[in-house]
Formats: sequence, structure tokens, C-alpha cells
Amino acid sequence: MSDQRRHRLRLEISREAARLFWEQGVDATSGDQIAEAVGLSTRTIWRHFRSKESCAEPIVTQGVSWEMSMLRSWPPELSLEEHIAAESIRFVREAGDQEQADEVLAMKMIRLSDKEPAIRTAWLMACDLVEREMAEIIAVRLRAPADDLQVRLHAAAASAALRVINEDVGAALLGGADPREFADAPDRIAHAVRTATGGAVGDPIAPRDDTLTDS
Repeated sequence: MSDQRRHRLRLEISREAARLFWEQGVDATSGDQIAEAVGLSTRTIWRHFRSKESCAEPIVTQGVSWEMSMLRSWPPELSLEEHIAAESIRFVREAGDQEQADEVLAMKMIRLSDKEPAIRTAWLMACDLVEREMAEIIAVRLRAPADDLQVRLHAAAASAALRVINEDVGAALLGGADPREFADAPDRIAHAVRTATGGAVGDPIAPRDDTLTDS
């Protein structure tokens, strides 16, 4: 099985597992039920996942895939506010029904993680991926190595801020809040990153001038 096909299959299993976890709880959901929902054998489920709880991991990771993609594509000449606003518009314009459904499922799993330690583990693993992406982009913008202590501290603080925003916004939307209340989400995210990093991250960066001149 190719890596791409394996990824698609794991994500499909994760979608059905997440749906069942949300509808009836983790304890009440069995591997057999997940397998039946996907139309696979239970043995196939265990070939791809180490436990029923770990089936939530791909859909939770899918929930932060937009943030990771956004971080990777942040141009040096744009502020974080400008970049997030542009990427948010693009996502709304281009996201298909499945991507939007995955976002909702991810929100549900993040909400469920408050009372399910195994799901919380999946969520924190996804947050760790965001932190690693954040370290790489901060390193570029501060012109420092990704393993520099200050870069790592900024990345940890910024990713923690994003985690709290994701949890807060997701809980509000699932609780029936009007999505229009979060029209300023790009500004909220940028403000949180700026605050978490003490203002070190968020501004455009000037092109590096490597031109050597004679003295």
C-alpha cells in the first residue's frame, strides 16, 4: 500500500471513529463498531492503529493542518495579520465539503479531549506538530537556528496560545455560538502570537542585505 493510500485509509477510519466517539462516547465504542462503520475487518483496523483511542489522531491532526500549512507559507514581506487574513479567505473559498466536515469533527474531538485522556493525548500530539512548524518559521524570521533557546521558547509560547484559541473557539461554536462572532479570528490569532512572543514575532521582516561593500 502506498503512503498516500495508507493516509487516506487512516483518515477515513478516523472520521468514523471520531463520529462514534462523539455520538456514544469512547468507552461505549468498540473496534468492531469502528470497523463496521468503515466497512473493513477489525483486523484491518488494528493493522493501522495501536488502539481504538488512537483512531482519533488523524482527524485531530487534520484539524491543525491548515495552521501548519499557513505557517509554512508565511512570506517574509507580510505581517502575520495580513497573511492569516489572506489564508483565511482562501480557505473559505477553496475548502470542499469534506474539508469543512473534517474541521467540525476535529473541533468535536478537541472538545471531547477535556474529559477523555486518550483523546487529549492525540490533541497534544497535534499541538506538538504545530510547535515544530512554529519553531521553523520563527527561526527564519529571527534569523536564528531552529534549536536556539529563544526560538524554542517563542515557539512553545505561540503554539500554546494557538491551542487555547482552538479550544475556546471550538467549544463556543459547538455550544451554538454564531460563527459571525469569530469573523475577527485572524486578528485574534495574530494578537495571541504577538503577545505570547513579547512582540518578537508578527511583523514583516526586511530582506537580508548580504551585499559586501569596499571600505
